[in-house]
Order: sequence, then structure tokens, then C-alpha cells
Amino acid sequence: MSLFSNLLNLHSANKPLEDFFTEIVAYFLSLNKKILLDWLKHHSIISDDNYSSIKISTQQAHKGLETHTEDSKLDIVVELSTGINTDVIFIESKIGSTEGWRQLEKYAEILSNLPNVKNRILIYITRDYDPKDETKILPLNLYSKVSFYQLRWHQFYNQLQKHTTDILAKEILIFMRRNQMSYTNQFSSVDLLTMVNFNKTLNLMESTLNDEVQEKFRLAFGGVIKGAASRTQWKWHSRYIIYTRFSGENFWCGLGYFNLNPDNLTEYPYLGICLEVSPGFEKRQKIIESMKKIINDKPDIWIPESLTILPTWSAIFYRKSLQQFLSKENQLSAIKDFFLESIEELKKIQPYFDFPWKGVSIEAITEADKEE
Repeated sequence: MSLFSNLLNLHSANKPLEDFFTEIVAYFLSLNKKILLDWLKHHSIISDDNYSSIKISTQQAHKGLETHTEDSKLDIVVELSTGINTDVIFIESKIGSTEGWRQLEKYAEILSNLPNVKNRILIYITRDYDPKDETKILPLNLYSKVSFYQLRWHQFYNQLQKHTTDILAKEILIFMRRNQMSYTNQFSSVDLLTMVNFNKTLNLMESTLNDEVQEKFRLAFGGVIKGAASRTQWKWHSRYIIYTRFSGENFWCGLGYFNLNPDNLTEYPYLGICLEVSPGFEKRQKIIESMKKIINDKPDIWIPESLTILPTWSAIFYRKSLQQFLSKENQLSAIKDFFLESIEELKKIQPYFDFPWKGVSIEAITEADKEE
């Protein structure tokens, strides 16, 4: 998980993705003004970069004009000055939402009323396809005063890929991939292969998590949420797993396939079992201490993730790369055996934790259980 994803996850309720990303990008561009100018020139938004002063601000408030029903707050405002002339750029960003009522038109009107400005530019940049009619945003009285440009975040992503040696740029790229801002409008050859082979791949994965594996997981840890592997987990968390909870949403374990949408195509997914605790769980600190003791006692078996003071989801994994199974004659059988082994390994560390594991012993199986 990226640094910015961890920071965003500190918001336990609604995560302010758009505002959060706006602040990240604005800060990055304020530190890397040449990248800003190169990006603007690449899209023919500016033709010259002979500016002596560049100022970037976020969430800038503007009082509504007489025809506006409310004030406006602009995502990013860029002021470019040569010392003689000043150009002003309003940037409105959308990631998961769409334009508010007359939002861009109002911003264009505010731009047109700014005094002592040579070039007035309005940029609408989105993650999703959201085409705009320029004639509605810039009526005749504004057309000669304001220039409108519509961009996509994947275009910015492509520009930023030229600067992967910059640590902050690298973190932004990871965050953009995690939040679907690197996607283009075109199906790649990899996309087409995924499309035609999806059901086959899903069936293979399901076969390794069904029957014997699922039953052993249920007996060991008390159940399987929804009774099967979750496609929702795949969509939102890049994992295809069976799982159960020990304390509401705060403490859980999952068995299956992880890292199904890696940051690059050279990475392999991994499979195994995970034990994870939320950042807000009241017993978190005690659980983290137990996890650290497990890592200390079994460093060659269990792998830690985010066992830090920073409030974020923290976990330990018993896992292997999928690559390690590709040389097996019967890959599915080998994977299923490893899943059974993973369940046993998690059972072995139960004594490290002071909480109720709601496992069901073999002796406690009822007649109803046998009939399932």
C-alpha cells in the first residue's frame, strides 16, 4: 500500500479522495514547477515558460457574482507571472463525482471578471469520461476572454511517468493506479486477454477454495462470510478470498489470493492466509504486540505488514508467490494443499492472542453441519 493510501485511510468515515488528491498534486507541482510548465505546454495550454513567478493555491474561495446563487471554491488556482503580465489558470478536478450545476460556467464567469490578467484558462480534468460542450461553458460573451481545456487524469499519469526517480512522483503514480486514474480510453492486449479468460481463471481459483478447504476454514475459525469467496473483495481490495470476522469489522482473517492488481505486470499475485486488525479497534495495541511477537518467534514463516504506530490496517501473512506453484505438475492440487497448510499455521499461533477464536472443533459438529 502506498504512503498516500495509508494517509487517506486515516479517515474512518467518508474518504475525501478528490480534495486529498488535489492537495497532493498541488503540493507536488509547487515543488516541481518545471513539470507543471511541461505538462501545460504538452497540451498546448501555454506556449511559453518564461515566467518569473509561479503561485499555486488550493481550495481558493471566490465570492459569487450577482448572477450566482452561492460562492465558489476552486480546487487549484495557478498564477503565472512574467513580471509584466499575469496568466491565471483555474483547475477543477473530478475523480468519482461529476460537475455541479453550472459549475464550470460559473468558474468561467469568475475568471472573466478577474482584473489585470492577460490569459484566463479553465481546465476540467477528470478520471472518468465526462465530455463537455464548450459552447455551454463559454457563451459568446466569454469565448474571447476564457480558454477552456478538458483533460483526463491518465494523461497526467503518463506525463508523470517520466519522473519516476522522484520519490514523491513515484508515490503519486502508485496512488493513481490504486484509484483507477491511470486508465486510458483503449483496451490493451492484456485487457483483451483478461476479458476472454476471466471465467476460466475465476473457476480455477474457485476450485482451490471450495469443498475441503472451505470446510476446514469454517471448522477452524467459525464460518465463512457469505459462504464463498468474495468478488467484492477482488474489486475493492485486489484479493479473492474466503474470510471470517472475529470482532465485527475490526479483526478478521482471510484465505486465498492477494495482490491481484499489482503495480506492474512483472509482479505475481501471492496466496496464503492473512490476519488483519483495523486502525480503530480498542484492542489493536494488544493484537499488534502479539503479531510482533509472532514475527520475532517465526520470522521465516510469517510476514508483517504495517505493524506500526501509524493508524492503519495492520496484518501478518503466511504466504507464497503464485510463481512458486507454476512449476508444479498439478498446480491446483499444490495450491489447495498450501491453503490447508496455511489454515494449520494460523491455528498454531492462536495461543499468542487473548481473544475468543470462534472455531468449531471436529467433535462439536452437529448433525445439521454434517448435512450441509
